[in-house]
Amino acid sequence: MTRLTGQDWLTAPATRSVVAALEAVGGVGCARFVGGCVRNALMGRPIDDIDIATTLKPEQTEAAIRAAGLKAVPTGIAHGTVTAVAERQPFEITTLRRDVTTDGRNATVAFTDDWAEDAARRDFRLNALYADGDGQVFDPTGQGVDDAAAGRIVFVGDPHTRIREDVLRILRFFRFFAWYGHGEPDGAGLAACRDLAAGMSRLSAERVSKELMKLLAAGDPRRAMAAMQEAGVLAQVLPEAEELARFNTSVGISDDPVLRLMALLPTDADVLRAVSARLRLPNATRDRLVAAALAAPAVSPAMTAREARAAVYRHRGQAVADALRRAQADAGGDAEAAIAIAETWTPPRLPVGGKDLARLGVAPGPETGRLLKAFEDCWIADDFPDGDPVERLTALVRASRG
Repeated sequence: MTRLTGQDWLTAPATRSVVAALEAVGGVGCARFVGGCVRNALMGRPIDDIDIATTLKPEQTEAAIRAAGLKAVPTGIAHGTVTAVAERQPFEITTLRRDVTTDGRNATVAFTDDWAEDAARRDFRLNALYADGDGQVFDPTGQGVDDAAAGRIVFVGDPHTRIREDVLRILRFFRFFAWYGHGEPDGAGLAACRDLAAGMSRLSAERVSKELMKLLAAGDPRRAMAAMQEAGVLAQVLPEAEELARFNTSVGISDDPVLRLMALLPTDADVLRAVSARLRLPNATRDRLVAAALAAPAVSPAMTAREARAAVYRHRGQAVADALRRAQADAGGDAEAAIAIAETWTPPRLPVGGKDLARLGVAPGPETGRLLKAFEDCWIADDFPDGDPVERLTALVRASRG
């Protein structure tokens, strides 16, 4: 029998208080830890969230949590989920369920007290693992523990059936392979993803982009991305994606998922705006992608410090650093010196303005703008000199008057 050991979260007072609250109503064994916390504990990975499955109905769960003096939040009562908060830590508690109907996006569920039924509706065998308060692991599929040990991402039961229940499981297959998989992807799972990839068009953009960005945040998503491309899934999710050579190199340069997404796409601001709109990416992500594309013509890994400062002044540091890392992945070279300037150098403000020109007898109008633009261009080209700016501006005005 497998048992979790050395897990501080398992014995923490907050965890114990939530389990005790549930068992006070449902008896010992009515609640088990499930999914990611069990899987990650077995695989020696960090524990992010602690989820609990229970035979209690949602209203019983909520009452039990409140009776113990803990906070209960009905986060998904219709689907059986109540969030308990103990010592400021959330615990998502969900009643055991079985699917009644599914349409590829949503499921109608019925509550059950059968742990095997609950396991049968989960996506992958290594996610269908449970552990009691003492750390004893329960493996209803009989293969989840072995999958976790071997780094195998295998669907529970028939992969075509699991995917038809929720087509997002295609992306989850590749995301979990990127984070936890070893060797080659499971053949049956990969074939099912290939067969049913077209169904992803029915998914909401938010669900797709969330899974995609999680995949890109994995330590090394290259094998998963190659498998996605081979199965035709990448073309469904990101038809604008280019060849993977630049992406593969970018993985070794940065673990930033936005930079990795950037490496998949062309440096075309209009294309990037369209991708961002279709996937409903956050505005900050969209703006970052577009800014880097606009900065791209001004950068190269071989640029001098002076050229780097000029690019930062015109395009800002984040955009220049992003564009440099993309260029480095595309063409090679050492861009670290220029990236350091982009990330640390603060551009000065233009030291002259319209009032300075007015004092020199230039009337407000188009000539003011032309002279300021000419001054700025020379000032940038001279690497932002510290000399008297008005003296330089005066010389420019005199030259303009012949």
